[in-house]
Amino acid sequence: MSLLTILLADDHAMLRQGLAALIEAEPDMHVIAEAADGREAIAMARLHSPNVAVIDVSMPGVDGIEATTQIRRQCPMVGVLALTRHADPIYMRRLLRAGASGYVLKRSGADVLISAVRAIAAGGTYVEPALADGVAAPGFAPPAGTHRPAPRRHELTEREEQVLRHIAWGRSNKEVAAQLGISIKTVEGYKAEALAKLGLRSRSDILRHGLSRGWISDDASPP
Repeated sequence: MSLLTILLADDHAMLRQGLAALIEAEPDMHVIAEAADGREAIAMARLHSPNVAVIDVSMPGVDGIEATTQIRRQCPMVGVLALTRHADPIYMRRLLRAGASGYVLKRSGADVLISAVRAIAAGGTYVEPALADGVAAPGFAPPAGTHRPAPRRHELTEREEQVLRHIAWGRSNKEVAAQLGISIKTVEGYKAEALAKLGLRSRSDILRHGLSRGWISDDASPP
């Protein structure tokens, strides 16, 4: 069985120990490294290339937002899950712009943390449903310095946009196929074509695109 490797970064040692115990209790997860500040988190990410880095936002020195930015620039294959006590939408937007693929509150249950880690390790995204509306904002843009393939063209067909909207709301290819009454292979085809047109690569990119287009907002409902 292939282990998912996790980097934990938090300046509170007791919290790190508690998080490590929760993660290590999962048979397919392993805490490969820990860090007490943002600078150390960046170094550990470069050294170990974990599947997911769980980063506390409020660390001394280099904070979690800057650490996220640097990890995503230097280690683009590492997914970042932001862990914080802040439910403020401003923090959420800043973290997503920095490149985080998920956002979880420290007061959330262990099942939420584990679900978020799994989603991000699989190349997806995770924002707690109670917080999802807060990440939408006019003019939302992807993190600076994010490298993406040049868009081929920008016009999506109606079906391509439908598929991306479903994915932006966190649905799997299988779930999208069931919702639209088409095959999984067809969903994958529409998704690949849409990504090529928009110059996107991942589900994280789709989430950010959806936020920028207003697909996920206070007034929007799941498709």
